[in-house]
Amino acid sequence: MTPLSVSDLNEQIKSLLEMTFVTVVVEGEISRITYHNSGHIYFTLKDKNSAISAVMFRGNASKLKFQLEEGLGVILRGAVTLYKPRGSYQINVSSVEPAGYGALALAYEQLKKKLSLEGLFDKRVKKTLPPYPLNVAVITSATSAALQDIKKVASHRWPLAQIEVYDTLVQGDGAVSMIVEAILKADRGSYDAIILTRGGGSIEDLYCFNSEEIARAIYAASTPIISAVGHEIDWVIADEVADLRAATPSAAAQLLLPDQNEVMMSLDAQREHLDSILQHKLSSFQTLITHLRARLDQNSISNKIKQNQISIEDLSRSLDLAMGQKISQKSQMIAVLQDSLKLHHPSTKSSKGYAQIVKDSSLIDLKELMVGEHVKLMQLEASATVKIVDLKINL
Repeated sequence: MTPLSVSDLNEQIKSLLEMTFVTVVVEGEISRITYHNSGHIYFTLKDKNSAISAVMFRGNASKLKFQLEEGLGVILRGAVTLYKPRGSYQINVSSVEPAGYGALALAYEQLKKKLSLEGLFDKRVKKTLPPYPLNVAVITSATSAALQDIKKVASHRWPLAQIEVYDTLVQGDGAVSMIVEAILKADRGSYDAIILTRGGGSIEDLYCFNSEEIARAIYAASTPIISAVGHEIDWVIADEVADLRAATPSAAAQLLLPDQNEVMMSLDAQREHLDSILQHKLSSFQTLITHLRARLDQNSISNKIKQNQISIEDLSRSLDLAMGQKISQKSQMIAVLQDSLKLHHPSTKSSKGYAQIVKDSSLIDLKELMVGEHVKLMQLEASATVKIVDLKINL
């Protein structure tokens, strides 16, 4: 026989394998898994006695709904091929399903475990709903029955609430990105609360609410969020992260919005309670005032005031007498001064031989004069301007 090269042999084996095992379905356990930067996934599929290499290229790997992980039992579909450079055969995997478990269910459990470990479900970080919300954002389809249920409850339960709708897809392609965008916009809108909701459906219909992107958007929001997805038996990741989970859209509105009738009854009761407290306080103060008045009448201070009133009256009389004497003395002195002033006033004297000397509108004495200056000589009936030509002062 003509000898074959290694490459020729591997090529023949490759052709034989790929023609014989065009499609295989194999069950086993994942081991030695590697996620490559290229997006390809390399792993070993094994059972108790054997193992085989496997590769899932990026195009197929991107379609996985769950995470491949060490020790996971799977059923994979693919084709057997040979990697010529090493002469090793492997399975080129086209799809993978969890063994004994639905892919969506497994993905849900994996994400739930991951987010739980990160603390996204922690009750200590959940926000408290406002007691009397006035502005509420509802993220759902604008044509959904869920929205109508919420509006109906709000109209009779708490009509003060203003409902603003953020219209989004709630299933299918594009739903996740639209819901995330709506959460971000509503969170910036200064609402008292946000309701994220849709009606019931299959696990596939509701599955967008199990996305990691929506979960993280809910967790990051500063506005309290209620998740009301599906029916009472349906649970999604959004329910776990939200500040409150409601079994139905109607239940979300009932949990968030107060009953106006109960509020009015509560206000009436509080008003009556306050009136009762005020009446009690007033009665207590009136009793206290009456008691204090009675004590004041009997108090020694009152008696001392009465005793001191007698002394004050005596002092007042003595003061009046002393002031009268002082006033009389001063009046006599004033009368003497007035008589003296009248006696010396020019108008009471004979004007003959007397005149007042006025200089610069002021009365002056003779000894204040200077030779050469002009002054006025004034009497009641006449005045004259004179020049001083000679001045002799007797010392």
